[in-house]
Amino acid sequence: MAGVDWSYRADYVRERHGIEMEWANEALADPDALRIDPDPASRSGRSVRSIGYSTKAGCLVTVITVEEAGITYGVNGWKSNEIDIRRYEEKRP
Repeated sequence: MAGVDWSYRADYVRERHGIEMEWANEALADPDALRIDPDPASRSGRSVRSIGYSTKAGCLVTVITVEEAGITYGVNGWKSNEIDIRRYEEKRP
């Protein structure tokens, strides 16, 4: 997924979870990334959870995005927890 706008949440994600936007974008671009739409934890039902590998982070990264008016916004991201790691691994052939 290219062209994610992090302008509103980059500082929050970096400060709260230690995730660089470069890592999040790399995880979104992972050809094996798992995309869950809608995100099962979404209150609004509008967000999408993507789980992908970031070589720069050296781990799986979970990224939350929302699309609005044709723009995909990065909302949150963190190093994937055990549940998301399992989800990613189970969907692979």
